[in-house]
Amino acid sequence: MGSDGMRQDGCWTRIACAVAALACVAPLRAAELDLTSATVQELNVAMDAGALDSVTLVQRYLARIEAFDRQGPGLNAVLTLNSKALDEARALDRERATRGRRSPLHGIPVVLKDNIDTADLPTTAGSFMLKGSIPPDDAFLVRRLRDAGAIILAKLNMSEFASGDAMNSLGGATYNPHDPRRTPSGSSGGTGAAIAAAYASIGLGTDTGGSVRGPSSANGIVGLKPTLGLISRDGIIPLALSFDTAGPMARSVYDVAAALGVLAGIDPADPATARANGRIEQDYTNFLDAGALKGARIGIARDFMKSDEEVDWVIEASLQAMRDSGAELVDIELPSWLMDARGRFYRAIRYREFRAQIEDYLATTGPDYPKTLKELIRRSMALTASRDDGVIPNPSRWQLMMKEEDSGELTDYEYVAVRDHALPLLRGIVGGIMESEKLDAIVYPTSHVRPERVDPDPDPEGAPGSGGSPVILANLTGFPDLIVPAGFTGRGLPVTISFLGPAFSEPRLLALGYAFEQKTRARRLPVSTPPLAGERVSY
Repeated sequence: MGSDGMRQDGCWTRIACAVAALACVAPLRAAELDLTSATVQELNVAMDAGALDSVTLVQRYLARIEAFDRQGPGLNAVLTLNSKALDEARALDRERATRGRRSPLHGIPVVLKDNIDTADLPTTAGSFMLKGSIPPDDAFLVRRLRDAGAIILAKLNMSEFASGDAMNSLGGATYNPHDPRRTPSGSSGGTGAAIAAAYASIGLGTDTGGSVRGPSSANGIVGLKPTLGLISRDGIIPLALSFDTAGPMARSVYDVAAALGVLAGIDPADPATARANGRIEQDYTNFLDAGALKGARIGIARDFMKSDEEVDWVIEASLQAMRDSGAELVDIELPSWLMDARGRFYRAIRYREFRAQIEDYLATTGPDYPKTLKELIRRSMALTASRDDGVIPNPSRWQLMMKEEDSGELTDYEYVAVRDHALPLLRGIVGGIMESEKLDAIVYPTSHVRPERVDPDPDPEGAPGSGGSPVILANLTGFPDLIVPAGFTGRGLPVTISFLGPAFSEPRLLALGYAFEQKTRARRLPVSTPPLAGERVSY
């Protein structure tokens, strides 16, 4: 090689060295997160880096509650704020700095449906008849949250005694942040609206006949109705213990998985949890896999479509996204007798169990509170107009109480036959379809129609509680059902898709839901609750 080549090589060497030197001294692009969309994992990374702390996180969430719950769209999702939340956050920040974090939920704000007992905050089930009632202790799942370092930020509005419309006599109606003229659904409507509007990272609802999943769908968030027995019901006001379960609600599948690892556990006070022995995972986030749809075999329950063309279009697009990800999709057909009878089976259990089981909970309340369903009805009939303290009548729920009171006993032949024969039959049929078709999950629109308008006129042709929604299948069988955002209607109303699996299949459902979520990324912050100043963190 000649001398010109040597000079040229030397020039390139000097340029390369200069570029390398600049790379060493140039600042790296800062990471950035948005508090309205960040997962618990991303929040922990920012906290570990010193760019965020629990106090700031609580302050930001309180600012959103102040901006949007009573002001702005007036969502009315919050019944009671924890006045000690900032003090708890400071203590947890000190603990993180000196001893590290207890769990992924350390210093993370969580909001609770107001039928979950908290020893330091009222638990009212949204009823004026339990106004100010302080339980004797925390619910089992609340103890687990506190032990994990989570902060209980607020208790939330709900359908009264977890049934009926998204309103109650104590706190009034809750509104959908995607369109405040629409319902957030019930009975965990306050949790659904609060999580969609980013009032907290994680929320807890309860589900007896779709009460986690309806609000998850109406508000466009992720929700899980777990296998019956995976999470203790101790300290939760019952609706029907054959079906009742608590369930995590969040803006991402990751956060639902992180919460489930804290919430799931065996509790001697709830015998149903014994069936989860050996089936509980310590960390459900380990199962999240963006490639989980590849090779999966998914059943499509089209029985629950053809009610709303816009919902159907989003679901068809979702099914195509699954095919594009490598899933095999097959249509399944549920027996016509099951479709016809599921609502009647549900009510045969639900009404009678509430009548019997609510008395067990009321026995734990103070002497001034009602102790029977008959007494609840008697007190409700004394309220026929709004009071100066904001308490309002809730006739639709109280009419239902009268049906519950007249429903019968737990010794009735209908109740016993459904409990002992119909429910096992349904588990056998739905589980048998999954097994015979070798399905990883069955999917369907969580809600077959878009969220309805608040306070619609009564439909004389309708059949309330007839079982038109698919979600009670998971309650009747005890199977888990994961809800994931799928898209939006033309006017911006959310649509979600359900992943139903056999008992204790949460790891597989979370994997499939996560893969679908990462493929579609269909969740959006509601238009009525936009970002506020200070919600982006760089580090």
